[in-house]
Amino acid sequence: MTRRRLSPSPLSAWLLCGTLDIVYAALWSLSAGGTVGGMLRGVAKGPFGDAAGDWGLGGALLGLVTHYAIMGAMVAAFVLLARHWAGLRRWPWGWVGLVYGLILYGVMNGIVLPLRFGTPFPPADLFKGAVALFPHIFFVGLPLAWLFARPEAR
Repeated sequence: MTRRRLSPSPLSAWLLCGTLDIVYAALWSLSAGGTVGGMLRGVAKGPFGDAAGDWGLGGALLGLVTHYAIMGAMVAAFVLLARHWAGLRRWPWGWVGLVYGLILYGVMNGIVLPLRFGTPFPPADLFKGAVALFPHIFFVGLPLAWLFARPEAR
């Protein structure tokens, strides 16, 4: 019995979701008075420590690589679930995307960021919490669910 390959490729899903999310973060950073480089160096601080904030262009590039590595894990987890749980691809993609986005938000903001940076969860500022929740749902969860729930992906 041959195994049918999911369409589209996980690579294209990774690039799509990663790009949508980082463009959102860049635009949000600019609208809040920050810089894209500063935002990316902030991402690099996660695995490389606070000193990454002073690494200039190198720190920003490491932040971009870190962002896509994290997104790779998020997409890979969804693809593995979709491949091994056929029911996931039959549920309404909107619900699947919403739930997956909420799970991603919970993991990132409820576990990863508090462990690394000591950020409170739930956030004291609900607006900032919504700003962080939005891309997990609309730029990661929903696109993944839509891409892999399409009839040709089953």
